[in-house]
Amino acid sequence: MFALVDCNNFFVSCERVFRPQLEGKAVVVLSNNDGCVVSRSNESKAMGIKMCTPFYKVKHLVDEGRLHACSSNYALYGDLSNRVMSLLADAVPKIEIYSIDEAFLHLDGIDPDKVPLLCREIVEKVRKWVGVPVSVGVAPTKTLAKIASHFAKKYKGYKGVCMMDTDAKRLKALELTPIDDVWGIGRRLAPKLVEKGVRTALDLVSRPKEWVSANLNLPGVRTWEELRGNACHEEEHEDRRQSICTSRSFADMIEDEKELVLRVSDFAAMCAQKLREEHSAAHDVTTFLYTNRFRDDLAQYFPSATIHLDVAANSAQEIVGAALKALRTVYRPGYRYKKAGVIVSRIISDDAIQSSLFDFDDGLRQKHDRLSKVMDAVNSAAEVSGSASGRSLLRLATQRPGHYADGIRSDFRSRLYSTSMDDIIEVK
Repeated sequence: MFALVDCNNFFVSCERVFRPQLEGKAVVVLSNNDGCVVSRSNESKAMGIKMCTPFYKVKHLVDEGRLHACSSNYALYGDLSNRVMSLLADAVPKIEIYSIDEAFLHLDGIDPDKVPLLCREIVEKVRKWVGVPVSVGVAPTKTLAKIASHFAKKYKGYKGVCMMDTDAKRLKALELTPIDDVWGIGRRLAPKLVEKGVRTALDLVSRPKEWVSANLNLPGVRTWEELRGNACHEEEHEDRRQSICTSRSFADMIEDEKELVLRVSDFAAMCAQKLREEHSAAHDVTTFLYTNRFRDDLAQYFPSATIHLDVAANSAQEIVGAALKALRTVYRPGYRYKKAGVIVSRIISDDAIQSSLFDFDDGLRQKHDRLSKVMDAVNSAAEVSGSASGRSLLRLATQRPGHYADGIRSDFRSRLYSTSMDDIIEVK
């Protein structure tokens, strides 16, 4: 058996932990640069606010006092997530952290009669010790546990715990679950299935295996098996990431190429830093630009270009250099750019880097590696000491002066209550 523990409206719940006056109020959390809605309270959902709604469309509700907006505060959310996961790890022999707000608990070896009580204790303990409400779905497979957690969250009668421990419960849940809510199907495949008469999860499991294989291939067959109660999803391993992306929407649209060079340099340097932290290196560096797709009155342009490195790299100098080379191939004057980003891909372990037969820069590359280590050590120490420059104290000349966050709009940012002594909560 598996239990999926899902934090309810997680980002909103994190804001409410230290701001209890937001309880019972319509609250949304915004993406980077206060761009769009990424988390909603039940009250804001009831107002009809959808996920990914651009903030400008609901800003009038904030001005009228009917809606509370919070800028994203990922340091706070990450810290509270770690606290939740540590409590879950103490409760069962084994957990798999699926995302910042979800984890699968392996219940093998636990007396089935004790599982309901264990799950209720988890709900109560996380709420009391961390302040975040959670829902728990228990079922024979991970896909069914996902469905059970939706019911635990949606219906108050479950009091946060839904046990899908009989075949009758499974079939009833599948009948009530729209096909686009099934883990592994989602909104991309759902329209195709609806056209073929598959509107619910029960409709899918009622189809023959051969039909599922022909229409959804192997991943769809696995989902079909899981919905029938046969566990197929293997344990999620923390394999090396296939790509790393750093991007931002700008507070104000940018036309100047020199300003874009500064921004792209920042993003590329951050990608390089992540590669080094994970002891990885990348062969491909992609730079992309977006104009503002919400401005029909402006010319639109969404270019990207990729530079292929013969020798995989993770130094700031090489990654930034490649990103800027890509930028120069796609930049066009006359456009107002709203977003830019850098993606590093074809990632390998840094101990598997092989020089090219015609590589004549090995000495220079070694110097870059030594310099990167010095930069990482100094910036890490600056971050620990609370320096205002944080992890960008030492940076390349092509990067912006000051902290990476310069120019990012966060008009509704809460304090770092749990990770900064300067922002610690005040009791009056």
